Amino acid sequence: MAHHASAKKRIRQTKRRTLVNRARLSAIRSSFRKVEEAIASGDKAAAEAAFKSVEPKMARGAQKGVVQRNLVARKLSRLSGRIRVMTA
Repeated sequence: MAHHASAKKRIRQTKRRTLVNRARLSAIRSSFRKVEEAIASGDKAAAEAAFKSVEPKMARGAQKGVVQRNLVARKLSRLSGRIRVMTA
């Protein structure tokens, strides 16, 4: 158990940050799943709209260190490629 005030503060900060990071990661995964479902259903307009909502969430997650930068770039690139080849 922490005995210094600074160590106690770090524990409080870590708890808060963990909750925020977990919520952010959950939102990213949910949005990503919506894009996947729209692609699977064959609805290009819905897929594009869902992609536009997931893109900033993933970029923000990478900026905050919740997900790796290259993972975000790879997933967004693959999603956009899959959307691009869909028929209107």
